[in-house]
Amino acid sequence: MVGSHGVIDHYGTTSLLRRVDEALRHAGLGDGRIEWAELAPLDQFHVRGLAATRELAEALGIDSGANLLDVGCGLGGPARFLAATYGCYVTGIDLSEPFVEAARMLTERSGLADKVSFLQADALDLPFADEFFDHAWTQHVAMNIADRAGFYAAIHRVLKPGGRLAIYDVVAGEGGPPTYPVPWARVPGISFLVTPEAMRNGLARAGFKELSWDDKTVACRAWADEVGAKRHSSPAPFGIHTVMGPEFAEMVENLERNLREGRIRIVQTIVAKLRAAANRRRNEDHG
Repeated sequence: MVGSHGVIDHYGTTSLLRRVDEALRHAGLGDGRIEWAELAPLDQFHVRGLAATRELAEALGIDSGANLLDVGCGLGGPARFLAATYGCYVTGIDLSEPFVEAARMLTERSGLADKVSFLQADALDLPFADEFFDHAWTQHVAMNIADRAGFYAAIHRVLKPGGRLAIYDVVAGEGGPPTYPVPWARVPGISFLVTPEAMRNGLARAGFKELSWDDKTVACRAWADEVGAKRHSSPAPFGIHTVMGPEFAEMVENLERNLREGRIRIVQTIVAKLRAAANRRRNEDHG
């Protein structure tokens, strides 16, 4: 999540670590080691939660020992899942320092600090060398980024030739502008949805080849309906509401409505960085 004080204010508050600590205690997880899966209600900060993360990982394909970048890592849930499940090494970056602090604490409590690390950084200015990572990963991040071309270009730069990028994102639907607030934005000024066509074209211009494209909207609508049906029941000891606060109920209600009315869609795609020779040929063709 990058680029403006509005985005930082939406996601990151200095009291986040304290709230997470309190929620863990209320859930009976105040002391000792925590298994990564126990944190899934809290740290899978995207539509369909852990199920969506599993599907994206299966589509990406990850070898043990691979070096992976998680762009917009939030509380680090997907990074911990990937490291624990696939034996890979994950570096997570997020614009929000409170998210990074909480992610580090949860990773230490999960016993995964030897495989997962986090730092505060801007996704448009990644602090890594060229061709450093085997793969990259991003879930529900690009919606907050106005410079979509810069976002894709930054990830392309740090990927090795042939490296794959896994994306799970919200895109613009045909039903009109979204109703706000939603989980990624309280106001339209920090929401930058693009159409599926614009997303695919942007990835191609950045030098990525599409390997798979799956529209997950139907499954996401079913998930939103299920969440909506539980709206008036007592909240779990901890969950995404721990992060977003009392407004989260309205955000989820609007998310459900936006999906139902076709104002937004959810897509999963895997793309690969074209190898250097292919990039040169492509640039020559357009020269």
